[in-house]
Amino acid sequence: MLLQGKVLKYGDNVDTDAIIAGKYTKTLDLQDLADHAMEDLDPDFRTRLKPGDFMVAGKNFGCGSSREQAPIALKQAGVACVVARAFARIFYRNAINIGLPLVECDVDAIGEGDILQYELGGDRLLNLTRNGNIPIRTLPDIMVAILTEGGLVNYLKRFGSYRM
Repeated sequence: MLLQGKVLKYGDNVDTDAIIAGKYTKTLDLQDLADHAMEDLDPDFRTRLKPGDFMVAGKNFGCGSSREQAPIALKQAGVACVVARAFARIFYRNAINIGLPLVECDVDAIGEGDILQYELGGDRLLNLTRNGNIPIRTLPDIMVAILTEGGLVNYLKRFGSYRM
């Protein structure tokens, strides 16, 4: 699966409360979550984000509470992939489970508005704006399989259990 999109860039320590405020987590309406994604940190997020865009951040992205609504809000809003120097582990696992691709790499050579391309399961991120190849931390095969199916529930529906 080839992903390509424009970059919306943020800093370090973007926590789950910044991704989706706790007051919006009491709903099962996924569009409501998407409508409020990032609104406290970036009030223009919903107008700037186009389906298929990439979010890029520094270290510790998704820190804070373990709420699964944070990656769901981003995916439902149209984020194709989140790229960060490092992720909070619970956010990382929640994102994989709901089918939101993540890439860990050095983000210094990525700027706001750059166009990135990533082949799911690949070993590099392409910055098409700056003609750069950025080495990434590759995903284990099982995580690629889960993401390819659109998340853990879809993976289990198809395969019934762990298969490689």
